[in-house]
Amino acid sequence: MASDTEANRHAIFREYLDAVGLNGLASAEAAGLHTSEWHALSRIGLHGSLTSGQLAAETGLTTGATTRLIDRLERAGYVRRAADPADRRRVIIEPVAEALPEVDEVVGPARRRLAEVLSRYSPEQLDLLFDYFSHAAPAFRAATEEIRAATTSRNRGPRRSSGPAPS
Repeated sequence: MASDTEANRHAIFREYLDAVGLNGLASAEAAGLHTSEWHALSRIGLHGSLTSGQLAAETGLTTGATTRLIDRLERAGYVRRAADPADRRRVIIEPVAEALPEVDEVVGPARRRLAEVLSRYSPEQLDLLFDYFSHAAPAFRAATEEIRAATTSRNRGPRRSSGPAPS
């Protein structure tokens, strides 16, 4: 049986993850985007630009769904398509600089409040926290891929019929 300390840590961690998720939902809504669009915009902003194939890999969406997502982000004024200077046949998706202040405004409250939280920690403690973040992000991405693979596998299995087979 888990100790009270382990149970308490588990509850605290769950509260943290739920709060991060809820903030992402609220941020997407404030920007007038769906959560998948908000996530894609974050990935594009983090990398500076991505090909549509790279964006599909980053988001876990199919190439068709990624094309539609890019269309929506482009219509909303957050990204633009540009020719890849290394290969004119490929398209690069890049953030629109003029839209970044709007994104900064949306994420401003979280940045401000987290800066207040982080100011409580010593430089050594911050190193530890950011070491955790650098290892936790890939762990969550790997877990996400595991979940998607299991879901895809389950969805490809035999379909159950609720009635008699068609004749």
